[in-house]
Amino acid sequence: MISSLAFKNEIERIIANAIREDVGEGDHSSLACIPENTFGKARLIVKDNGILAGVTFAKSVFKYVDPKLKVKILIKDGTAVKFGDIAFEVMGSQQSILKAERLVLNAMQRMSAIATKTSAYVDLLKGTKTRILDTRKTTPGIRVLEKWAVSIGGGVNHRFALYDMIMLKDNHIDFAGGVTEALEKTMLYLRKHDLSLKIIVEARDLDEIQAILDHGGADRILIDNFGIQDTKKAVSLIGDQCHTESSGGINEVTLRHYAECGVDYISSGALTHSVHNLDLSLKAFK
Repeated sequence: MISSLAFKNEIERIIANAIREDVGEGDHSSLACIPENTFGKARLIVKDNGILAGVTFAKSVFKYVDPKLKVKILIKDGTAVKFGDIAFEVMGSQQSILKAERLVLNAMQRMSAIATKTSAYVDLLKGTKTRILDTRKTTPGIRVLEKWAVSIGGGVNHRFALYDMIMLKDNHIDFAGGVTEALEKTMLYLRKHDLSLKIIVEARDLDEIQAILDHGGADRILIDNFGIQDTKKAVSLIGDQCHTESSGGINEVTLRHYAECGVDYISSGALTHSVHNLDLSLKAFK
């Protein structure tokens, strides 16, 4: 995952760009009918069941929009919530609350959905050594929010982007001339540029797994689109020579079966690309 400073910078960019996109030259609806500096209060009301995520992000949004806004957090990120729960209260300028409202809701609804799905996957893996990973199959521009939500839900963040890990997939291998050639060129590249990056190599069959093991240098083998029986064979073949990861169409029905094959990780794009937003609402109150 990225450093804490890079994380902070990503969050600031997301907020600035989202407010630019949504507010533009001004929130004319609020400016037209709400007097400047009129005090107000609003509550974030949960209208669904799931895992809450995005409270900390919401606090950053309110601070960016108006540092004078006060947020009282009642439920923290990562908490199981139910219909009717109140996550937080925000107090201050009515215009400022309304300016921040849509970004807060959009982000929290999606982050909570991702955290909820991740938490369900984590529960399915209980009793096994397998951990659930996210992927780069994220919404462009808000990857850090979606990966943050995965971690809130109990999952593990895979590489953040192309720059923080080597991952040799099928196209890399084919373009390089084979799995051995891809590894050779990668090791040479890392030495030449004095880089220390973990290497994951995708394998499409047991022969490629053997070639990866024969070469050495891989920190993890991605056992991609294998059936259950072949995954068991792959895990047995690899043993403790490196870590193992399964991927490819694994869902709630098959997740546990793959974990019971003994893989260290299962990666799932569905954590971020196939979720239904949690229903949340920001409502004014006296």
